[in-house]
Amino acid sequence: MKPHRILLVDNLMIRRYGNLRMGPGRKLNCGAVRNGWRICEFSDRDMARLLAPLGIRSWGGRIANRKLLLTAKNFRPDIMLLGHCDYVSNDTLCAIRSALPGIRIAHFNVDPLWQERTRAQMAERMESCDALFATTAGEVLRTWTTGRNVVAYMPNPSDPSMENQDNGSKTSFDRDLFFAGNPRDGDPRWDLLRDLLPRLKGKLRVDVFGADRPSIWGAEYEEVLATSKMSLNLNRREGDKWYSSDRIAHLMGYGILTFQSAKNCMQRFFSDSETVWFDGADDLAEKILRYHGDDAARAAVASAGRARYHALFGGARVLKFMVETMLGEDYSEPYEWAEEVYR
Repeated sequence: MKPHRILLVDNLMIRRYGNLRMGPGRKLNCGAVRNGWRICEFSDRDMARLLAPLGIRSWGGRIANRKLLLTAKNFRPDIMLLGHCDYVSNDTLCAIRSALPGIRIAHFNVDPLWQERTRAQMAERMESCDALFATTAGEVLRTWTTGRNVVAYMPNPSDPSMENQDNGSKTSFDRDLFFAGNPRDGDPRWDLLRDLLPRLKGKLRVDVFGADRPSIWGAEYEEVLATSKMSLNLNRREGDKWYSSDRIAHLMGYGILTFQSAKNCMQRFFSDSETVWFDGADDLAEKILRYHGDDAARAAVASAGRARYHALFGGARVLKFMVETMLGEDYSEPYEWAEEVYR
């Protein structure tokens, strides 16, 4: 592979002082290193706050744009990857192109495309970027094609340095089932949980972080992952092709037996020997109790799912797909999701 130079611009949460999320941007960073590519990071939100005169963040944002241009001139990347990056203006991207005429720029967005804010972010970048990547597949991606760019699906990446355990090989846990999110009234996840939890009461240990227990972040979240037997991967809306929050990479990547909706079409990637599909609270409760009572079956499915997730969606492989797509190169291998590329 060509030794690319990549400038990654994302919210890297420096101001959280180690209380970090295992976000897709960091997985792509790890993937670049694993591919032998040179990478430079620029955390737009942190720089805007750091550089803000008198704490006025809008001024800090303008200064951060100038510093991003300087960073690009100094580092001289051939590829630039933008996360959400609300502070980064399209004018700055244009200035970077003028300074580095050969650069290719891509925006990646891991929020659901049914959200108005996500669609606005995609629309904002469709003219200024050579490629747009989203963690939702389907014809909706054509919305942001211009005839000059490429719009494609990207899986939520994993990395063995972050999803670094295999709970399928463990037999002792602090809890039997958990969910981490912030479900509220009107959220279908909360409706499902209110229907599900009474069916499980007294039969296994369940923790719902963000509802009956406080939300968790950073090392505390990673400790919960490492000590959980089974998990729920619930999205605020199910049924959008291949969409999941990046929670799925954490759960399956840790070898935690993961229950997920049959509506998300990910049967394309995972069999029922690698994850557990459910359709409604009755079906979900029955399957949770079945695997809770059969630890050998639980362990086999969980470990197989972990191996499959890392093999398909490892950050190095996902990033290689993204680079080959934005450069218009022939694919170096048959990516299982490559049908979802629109030009």
